[in-house]
Amino acid sequence: MTVKPDWLRVKAPQRERIGNVKDILRDLALNTVCEEASCPNIGECFKAGTATFLIMGPACTRACPYCDIDFEKKPKPLDPTEPSRLAKAVHRMKLNHVVITSVNRDDLLDGGASQFMACIHAVRSVSPNTTIEVLIPDLCGNLNALELILQAAPEVLNHNTETVPRLYRRVRPQGNYDRTLELLQRSRQVSPSTYTKSGIMVGLGETDAEIRQVMQDLRTVDCDILTIGQYLQPSQKHLQVNEFIHPEQFAAWKAFGEEIGFLQVVSSPLTRSSYHAEQVRELMERYPRSKSDDLGVMSYEL
Repeated sequence: MTVKPDWLRVKAPQRERIGNVKDILRDLALNTVCEEASCPNIGECFKAGTATFLIMGPACTRACPYCDIDFEKKPKPLDPTEPSRLAKAVHRMKLNHVVITSVNRDDLLDGGASQFMACIHAVRSVSPNTTIEVLIPDLCGNLNALELILQAAPEVLNHNTETVPRLYRRVRPQGNYDRTLELLQRSRQVSPSTYTKSGIMVGLGETDAEIRQVMQDLRTVDCDILTIGQYLQPSQKHLQVNEFIHPEQFAAWKAFGEEIGFLQVVSSPLTRSSYHAEQVRELMERYPRSKSDDLGVMSYEL
């Protein structure tokens, strides 16, 4: 068994750091990835004024061997009150930046795009100054569904690459590497003002050369923001960690990513998809984009 190194050990978040966030979440019956995935950064992120809400759950229609979310072939119908409850939480928590992610809902014709849209609109209506990031599934390659989400104009469209192509069959068996790149590329084509983002987890047996190639592939489709973090095994039933990557390697990937043109690279052992997500507000000021550049997304019948 691989022993967890010192650089992956963090203090448990203290109640005073999180404040009343948990009470608000319980009151509004909402889930966050911060809690569901036992994220080590929960205290830091809540204190910084950001949180990642998990919608359309709690069960997922895929059973990825690295993920701790429960699998259910026929999950519950969507809750029409979820968008308004999420918006209330954003307002009560006074979030500067909110990340909205979801389980995979392959049972739905649009993969849940309409629920993402409803959540974005609900947040905008009560908290117009909050920047919004959506961390979306691959929608089974449904680009019309993707364009519906972009029509709601989130500031950031995030879709994780997760791993290198060689490991997709083992790590992400229902995913497709080329489909991920296509989704990110189409996002930039349809809505150039939206910042695109992706994430990679490492320590599953990939090589440095493979990671660098993925980074170059993401830049080829003009991805703006990249996160790289250490994979940690949620339980004995999940994929084992092949290697704990040293912080110096994460620093090298960050330097390489900045060299090839990413606007932001967050790379460290404890980095997760939403880690330091609120920094996009500074990025938007440094690299402003105009909505007038967008192609104008049409509504599609799905």
